[in-house]
Amino acid sequence: MNIKGISLFSGGLDSILAVSLIRKQNIDVIGVTFETPFFTAGSALKAAKDIELPLRVIDITEAHLSMLKAPVYGYGRNMNPCIDCHALMLKEAGDRMNEEGADFVFTGEVLGQRPMSQTRQSLHIVAKLSGYEGLIIRPLSAKLLEETIPEKEGTVDRLTLADIQGRGRKRQMELAREFGIKEYSSPAGGCLLTDPVFARRLKDLFTHGGDSVRDIKLLKIGRHLRLSDKTKIIVGRNRDENEAIEGSADSGDVLVQIQGIPGPAVLIPSGCDTETLHKSAAVCARYSDAPKGATVTAMAKWGSETWTFEIKSADPEKTAELLI
Repeated sequence: MNIKGISLFSGGLDSILAVSLIRKQNIDVIGVTFETPFFTAGSALKAAKDIELPLRVIDITEAHLSMLKAPVYGYGRNMNPCIDCHALMLKEAGDRMNEEGADFVFTGEVLGQRPMSQTRQSLHIVAKLSGYEGLIIRPLSAKLLEETIPEKEGTVDRLTLADIQGRGRKRQMELAREFGIKEYSSPAGGCLLTDPVFARRLKDLFTHGGDSVRDIKLLKIGRHLRLSDKTKIIVGRNRDENEAIEGSADSGDVLVQIQGIPGPAVLIPSGCDTETLHKSAAVCARYSDAPKGATVTAMAKWGSETWTFEIKSADPEKTAELLI
């Protein structure tokens, strides 16, 4: 009988080792990895190519955003709902298991490696929440965990799996040498939700009703300042960000710059009233090369319309209070 496993594959060493342990049993493996505005499949794609692993890239943005607004098990230190996120990924991988006619799902998780999301209890919760409890194997720690259905039925040989736990990497390095694995990415995560600045911006966005993919992508650019409940502005910090802001502006946005003086591009998503426009232009002047408190000429573009007006540079201390 042809046995097949679905690997939840990040591209890090642990997920590569998990694939290696399962393949050692002559089991066919298909990898799945995920994309959202908060993380990409880049590392997984590279690692999968290196080990010749068939990899399916799945965009889970819609489901992930829905979960992110109200995670059952809450957030970590920032806006990272790790338990709910892992459960969602395992659900998606389990669904793919059914589509592919595979026998089980497995991950590179290690018992005790992460104090919140990889405790014995949290691993159990994640499996149960996914809807595929009993069919999820953690090959690196399998001997320390309850037997899964594939192990009980002999589909997977439990004795050839590992008993790694904790945050140390010695055992993984030994396994890597055993399997001849020499190249792999850092174990550090690449999820923007764990970044304090990004998390603060996202929380502000959700608080004020924003939740589109475009809204989230804009969080990655420039300084963000909250002028009112209705209006936030984005201020470029360098040439690349100015170009990104200009390229991101659509017909409903206002784009502000200072004439004749080097400085930022300022984006006002979805437009604003005249008072807010002038306040935004003053902030734009504050971050330009204009002298402190100087009066300058601002230029605003809104769709096909362009106009100019005089504005005084905003006070630096008051501007800093607006930063998100």
